[in-house]
Amino acid sequence: MENKRIAVAAIVIDEQTAVPEVNKVLHEYSEIIIGRMGIPYKERGISLISVALDAEPDIISSLTGRLGRISGISVKAAISKK
Repeated sequence: MENKRIAVAAIVIDEQTAVPEVNKVLHEYSEIIIGRMGIPYKERGISLISVALDAEPDIISSLTGRLGRISGISVKAAISKK
């Protein structure tokens, strides 16, 4: 039974050296990504990325878990109830 949810993952990149690893992980999950928006905030030396997702909750958790293990970033997800 399909139990897909819509979600948004918010990624804050504090260390720019983490960007290639973040992009690699997002590319590996590209089939569940609806859209992505990135905002470099040069004055503060950080980048913000929001990623809209359509997947089962376990897959969303897997993605955010992998991203959360990358040094220099923070990630949180908001998942729809239906």
